[in-house]
Amino acid sequence: MGLQINGEYVDDVIIRQEAASMRPRYEEMMQDMDPIAREMQLRDWARENVIERVLLRQAAIADPAPIPPEEIDERLTAMFPPAGDLEDCETGTTRAGVDKEAARKDIEAQIRIERLIRAVGDKAPKPKQKEIAEFYKANRDEFKTAPMLHASHIVKNVNDGDDEAAALEAIRAAAADLKEGKPFADVANQHSDCAGQGGSLGWFPLGEMVEEFEETILPMKPGEVSGIFRSSFGWHIATLHEKKPEGVRPLDDVKEQIVAALSRAAQEKALEAYVDAMRAKAEVNTVKKP
Repeated sequence: MGLQINGEYVDDVIIRQEAASMRPRYEEMMQDMDPIAREMQLRDWARENVIERVLLRQAAIADPAPIPPEEIDERLTAMFPPAGDLEDCETGTTRAGVDKEAARKDIEAQIRIERLIRAVGDKAPKPKQKEIAEFYKANRDEFKTAPMLHASHIVKNVNDGDDEAAALEAIRAAAADLKEGKPFADVANQHSDCAGQGGSLGWFPLGEMVEEFEETILPMKPGEVSGIFRSSFGWHIATLHEKKPEGVRPLDDVKEQIVAALSRAAQEKALEAYVDAMRAKAEVNTVKKP
């Protein structure tokens, strides 16, 4: 048994394959259902998915506007790169046994479907300023920014190629220069294994640096210089320049992101309505395999 969708026969094996592909996603959601009821529900969903895909393809293929041959060729080449495309001139198939002409038809159908989906989506209403503002207000947590820190450091790395004692002696020499009143940036450029730019790390969000580093500088006040401390990288001395508390990014900074999210939602809704309208008019029957 299979389906006849607007006169096109679809074998039942397609529905079974769709149900199999859906099962992992829905198993947890349906775990409390009776096993028989669960399988019936899954099959119903799979059946509707197949019907909607067929209807979408039928509508796309009905559009007479041509597809540029070069667009098909480009995708065909991506599927069958020239180096591995040893084609049988008599049968038109690749050595792997793939019918390239059939592949061209499949590619053309897919491009037509994509074109139809874009056309439907383009008709979706564009987000209005009020919607953008309401989305921003309702989803402010998504736009939170972590506390920001601006710091510099002097580091003497300790790894397989660097001696622990030598690194500690070197960082102590840097600490001695700081105690004498030499500018932090000058000492960093002279002593640090990350010399340059006065040891500046720029602005970074809390949680980006290694735990030992952040635990040292977080309690500090701007302008303070830490003592010598150890991290997984080696020995450090750090100074904190400035802190910024956590906050929320301004609407202007996230407006494009919100517009994109609202547009995607509107396009999905428009496509759903388009498919629902086709489904309402479609002639779908269960029939025996021809």
